[in-house]
Amino acid sequence: MSKIRWGILSAAKIGTKKVIPAMQKGVYSDVVALASRKAETARAEAAALGISKAYGSYEELLADPTIQAVYNPLPNHLHVPWTIKALEAGKHVLCEKPIALSSAEAAHLLDVSRQYPQLKVMEAFMYRFHPQWQRARQLVQEGKIGKLRTVQTVFSYYNTDPTNIRNQADIGGGGMMDIGCYGISLSRFIFGAEPTRVMGIVEYDPTLKTDRMASALLDFGDGTATFTCSTQLSPYQRVNIFGTEGRVEIEIPFNAPPDRPCKMWHQRGDEIEEIMLDICDQYTIQGDLFSQAILYNTPVPTPLEDAVANMKVIEAVFESAKKNGWV
Repeated sequence: MSKIRWGILSAAKIGTKKVIPAMQKGVYSDVVALASRKAETARAEAAALGISKAYGSYEELLADPTIQAVYNPLPNHLHVPWTIKALEAGKHVLCEKPIALSSAEAAHLLDVSRQYPQLKVMEAFMYRFHPQWQRARQLVQEGKIGKLRTVQTVFSYYNTDPTNIRNQADIGGGGMMDIGCYGISLSRFIFGAEPTRVMGIVEYDPTLKTDRMASALLDFGDGTATFTCSTQLSPYQRVNIFGTEGRVEIEIPFNAPPDRPCKMWHQRGDEIEEIMLDICDQYTIQGDLFSQAILYNTPVPTPLEDAVANMKVIEAVFESAKKNGWV
């Protein structure tokens, strides 16, 4: 069976600890190279992961003609520049979220990508491909909770390390870019629509200057979505989807464990069904789906237009918080 040959830009932990090991289990994905700004780091990480090629620069990896696709888990401010460089080098790109620092930057990437119609580009919102989210959306679409009315999301962790890229405002750090983007993405995913207006409240860390807690209300016309995200709260994540006749609750909606079954609940009336999902790795599924899109020249599961739309809502939340009103 054919596999897509993947190269990894950087030795970022999300890649070395989660994405690469998962993709190595894939049916359609073959990770063959890893690049870092330091050759010794690249060699050490590649050796630890059983990857055959190691490069001391991103340019060297992109120049390798045997690599077909690139995974870009670089810091947020490098997502668009290096995704464009990868496209220019003739590589398909799976780029970590958020796709860009602004909707304008994301739109620029979309425009550039259209110059390479033979190449695939996708934002790596891996959660959407987990069976629990596919099941949740199916239940909503089939009317199993009645009419969809509101979605509630909480996603938080505690991290005040100033050296962590999530806490560096000048390179796209902060809670909204890191985890608030999930609250927006999933709401759009479940409603199958864009919010008409948003209201946001954002609190900033006085020293780090990053947004450390944000809450928002998204108006979808026929329903609403609310979320709170924070980089300085007790670690927690949960999603509840409410309809006129029932609800769906997802226990671990984003960091779904790859080594044990995931759990969700479907309530209709007074009856609550506990749903156990088979063990799987959402990063493996994501890598294989993207690889299949390349192999069979089919559309990627999540088009780049979706990434641009998500960035627009993120910006609207920030703008609303500044204006203290609806945007």
